[in-house]
Amino acid sequence: MEHMEDDDVVLLSDTRVREENLQYLEAPDQPRVVNENTNYQIQDAPDELMHVSEDACNNPEVDGNIQPNSTEDLHPPVELRLTNYALKCAVVASITSGLLGVYVKVMSGGAVHIKQDRKTTEISMGALTGILNLFVILGSAMAGWTADLKGRRRTIVFGGAILFFATLFMRFAPSYAFFLIGNLFANIGVGYALMISPLYIAEVSPTFSRGCLTSFPEIFINCGIILGYIFNYVFSKLHLSIGWHVILSVGTTSLAILTIRVLHMPESPRWLIMEGRLLDAKHVLAKTYGSNEEAALRFTSIKEAAGIPPECNGDIVNVNRHSIWEVIWRDLLLHRTRSMCHILVCVIMIHFFHEAFAIDAVFLIFKTADITSSSDKLLMTLAVDLVKTISIPVATLLLDRVGRRPLLLFSTGGMIFSLTFLGTFLTIIDQRDTKLTWEVNMCIVSVLLHAFFFSVGLGPVTSVYSSEIFPLSIRAQGCAIGVIANQVVSIIISMTFFPLYQAITLGGTAFLLAAIAISAFLFVYKFMPETKGRTLEEMGLFFGEFTNWRSAAREIEMQGTATRPRQQ
Repeated sequence: MEHMEDDDVVLLSDTRVREENLQYLEAPDQPRVVNENTNYQIQDAPDELMHVSEDACNNPEVDGNIQPNSTEDLHPPVELRLTNYALKCAVVASITSGLLGVYVKVMSGGAVHIKQDRKTTEISMGALTGILNLFVILGSAMAGWTADLKGRRRTIVFGGAILFFATLFMRFAPSYAFFLIGNLFANIGVGYALMISPLYIAEVSPTFSRGCLTSFPEIFINCGIILGYIFNYVFSKLHLSIGWHVILSVGTTSLAILTIRVLHMPESPRWLIMEGRLLDAKHVLAKTYGSNEEAALRFTSIKEAAGIPPECNGDIVNVNRHSIWEVIWRDLLLHRTRSMCHILVCVIMIHFFHEAFAIDAVFLIFKTADITSSSDKLLMTLAVDLVKTISIPVATLLLDRVGRRPLLLFSTGGMIFSLTFLGTFLTIIDQRDTKLTWEVNMCIVSVLLHAFFFSVGLGPVTSVYSSEIFPLSIRAQGCAIGVIANQVVSIIISMTFFPLYQAITLGGTAFLLAAIAISAFLFVYKFMPETKGRTLEEMGLFFGEFTNWRSAAREIEMQGTATRPRQQ
């Protein structure tokens, strides 16, 4: 038989078979080519593709690469594993967050020495800490703009440089006023770090390990806080006039080393493709995935999401990118699609719940209720931070196994219990003239339980979820919006907490937070789709139906789409 008829199916070469098998893993409902000993058949294919000539199947001259009787024609799919390259990128980017944790805790400890050394008042120290959130908001907004304009890696470097020079300025500040100016700029760097680390890791990480790696910044922040305790304790033994200078010097040195190290990190492959640097993006994807076939699939889908035509395959191509302000105005404000509205609601609400149940907010209740001595406050704070640091790795290991939604539901459900528990015993204490030891101990247990439930779900999942659901063109701005929402809620809580608990008591405040936890549980269950195992480019397919997202997900699964449509 010299040739096949028009309606016959051309047999696939070894390379093509491997590619089709990999696609089948991601879209199992698609037609799949299988080896049936001596004949090749196409199963679950449309009728017009079912007419395969037996002569063609048995004729080795049709394709010299195919041996009909060989069992090795169909290569098993390559098992994808986390590469050291992707792990190193996530660790280096997360060190920024670790230094952020050290900075926050060191500043809280150094504030005591600064207050005594500079003879500042309580009002001045309140101003020093109260302006943090406002300038974090400014830093996050600037980071979103910088990440799109200059790239994700340079944004990490830029944020580290801001923190470095601001800390150096505070180290040699001749007065409290100069120290305050340095702290303003340092808080801008804090905003950069909070926004850019999860975004960079989400875009560099392979799909099958994205949840685990993107939660690294949360682990490093809490490890940095523990190191901050150690630094504060060690440097508190020094003379007052040099103690806080040494603390700031350690931070300056660490930031300098980190900034230099980040220069050797790769750029995000998705940002490279948006800039038309296709060859560089291919190299980064191949290293992070460890599989040329998988890297090729991701490269194709990212190109489509970036709006680059398939025929553009040069090393560098010209890309007509809209200005950042045009993208914000068009996609976020003026012409929002249902998918974008759903994504914005999910991001803003998960950040609202994150900050409403943050350990600081609940811990304020407990400190106000009973603890008065500085040593007891330090021990309790250290215990809470240790529970958080131990619990977050549990979520890290489970994010890519059980998914984001189960962890969020478990977390919010547990916080309903712990907050109700806390509110009950705070109310009992409030009704007594004297506080019993067992009642105080129950409050301690409830706060530690809350720290555990928060840290195995809502704590790390918030940054993971918000960094992976936005479309490519608006992802940096979307992550900045999430951090801004988080800080706005933090400001509101810090301003309203004391008037609130004076009006409804501490127990009533805990019960109010428990009611908010119930609403968080229902919101996650009804509105938030699962993102485990989904590529960043296909996230938009699962948003837009709000409470009916399950039906949309089932329909997509039934269609078994092998390609990754462009997000709108």
